[in-house]
Amino acid sequence: MSETVARRGRPRDASRDRALLDATLAVLAENGYGGLTTAAVAARAGVSTATLYRRWSSKEDLVIAAATTYAEDLTARPDTGTLEGDLRALLRDKALAMTGEGGRLMRALIGEAAQITALAEALASAFLAPLHERVAEAVRRAAERGEIPPPEDADLLGDVVIGPVLSRFLLTPRLPDQVDARAREETADRLLPFVLRALGSR
Repeated sequence: MSETVARRGRPRDASRDRALLDATLAVLAENGYGGLTTAAVAARAGVSTATLYRRWSSKEDLVIAAATTYAEDLTARPDTGTLEGDLRALLRDKALAMTGEGGRLMRALIGEAAQITALAEALASAFLAPLHERVAEAVRRAAERGEIPPPEDADLLGDVVIGPVLSRFLLTPRLPDQVDARAREETADRLLPFVLRALGSR
């Protein structure tokens, strides 16, 4: 008897997984959660619904997985060497991510998160937590360089930095400065001095 046991079935195709998650995000951005169907997602990804259900057992599970993947794509953490540079990069990143198609997607996810606890938890852990960590890292480096005093309420720093971006770019509809990427970056730069002062930078 051979010592090698043949593996049953085909190995899971990671590229197909990603195609389904990307299709989920596209359909969600276009139609919202209520208009999203597994059949539409499967068709957009070019696979059968059976292929989809072998990976995710429900529409809710699929959306949570897609939201987590989207959030992971937004967590780059460049170290520019200054607090101003780090926060400018973060604000610009979020300004671009929270407008256009990305903004429509986030509105759809946040709207459904109010009703779906698992989705709210997924967004908190995969989207908000990494942003808070990125802010905390930038502030820690700045304090070590002597740019700012050590913060007293470090757990609130992420909200101080991210809150204005969410308000300006995600919660305010149809802003004229969302027309192109350069205009969005310029608006993010206008927020920067206020954020720096809030963190104790002079």
